[in-house]
Amino acid sequence: MKPKLTLKHIAKELDVSISTVSKALRDSKEIGEDTRQKIKAFAKLYNYKPNNIALSLKNRKSKTIGIIIPEIVHHFFTTVISGVEKVANELGYNVLVCLSGNSFDKEVLNMEMLANGSTDGFIMSLAKETMQKQDYHHLEEAINQGMPLVLFDRVVDEIACDKVIIDDVIGAKKAVQHLIKIGCKKIALISTVDYVIVGKLRTQGYKKALEENGLSIDEELILKIEEIEDSEKKIGNFLKGKDVDGVFAVNEHFAISAIKALQENGKKVPGDVSVIGFTDGELSKRFIPSLTTVSQHGERMGEEAARMLIEKLERDVEEIENYKTIIVETELVVRNSTKHY
Repeated sequence: MKPKLTLKHIAKELDVSISTVSKALRDSKEIGEDTRQKIKAFAKLYNYKPNNIALSLKNRKSKTIGIIIPEIVHHFFTTVISGVEKVANELGYNVLVCLSGNSFDKEVLNMEMLANGSTDGFIMSLAKETMQKQDYHHLEEAINQGMPLVLFDRVVDEIACDKVIIDDVIGAKKAVQHLIKIGCKKIALISTVDYVIVGKLRTQGYKKALEENGLSIDEELILKIEEIEDSEKKIGNFLKGKDVDGVFAVNEHFAISAIKALQENGKKVPGDVSVIGFTDGELSKRFIPSLTTVSQHGERMGEEAARMLIEKLERDVEEIENYKTIIVETELVVRNSTKHY
């Protein structure tokens, strides 16, 4: 049997990106006329049929939902998967998990694969590269063709769909407010680059807490990291010689790296510097000193996302466009990486 022609095959044959092929087939003005005509002619010659994202909705129910996450290194995403599986299994659904590796192309391919009759709907946290490109055409196509979608954690306003988030600004403010309450005045921030929406929002929360307490914002005390792979070295260099008495990190990996760097520089945690992270995974509980952290309640986020998606799947089609956003409240978990009152 002749294999089905996909966007990936066309992109490979014509030496262009998957995004370029998809946009050309939709007559996007972002793609030059010559390239558009070449791609459309190739697709027509080989009888390309657009990826039928709504196949499983129109023809059959797979009783399976797909989860696409950007990375597995953060404990948070594993807890979300646990929450999704718990609710899905209770309601008679199976779960397929895919990893985008923070790659836009991999995210598009994951959607194409899962949508081809394998799943009835998606739960997703967006890849870093997708947010950087601000290219959401694959999500819009899925929604336009009737495929229910729930975004969690890394969400964007541009996509109208159901969402499950925490209030990242308030969560960050709780953390920084705690540092201020225990006497910290020179508080460093270790965050992600701004196009990763959770990092941007947590940075806002950090700045608001400082402003509301009459503390100045020193940009020299803010580090923004793009890739987790080289984060430990960057954090070590950033903290070397820095006069700080508090550190707020937007995930537990950054927080643990900060503690290690401080200790290597002869600082005691929490004696000299108090450190707070975000997520509350196994690292936070087992590291010495155990990490004070903001809990995102990932399992509950997964449960809420699964319920929202399955409710959509079991409703009439005309009800699908009623979207809502659920905000899961954060909680500060105080441990040994911060001074006590």
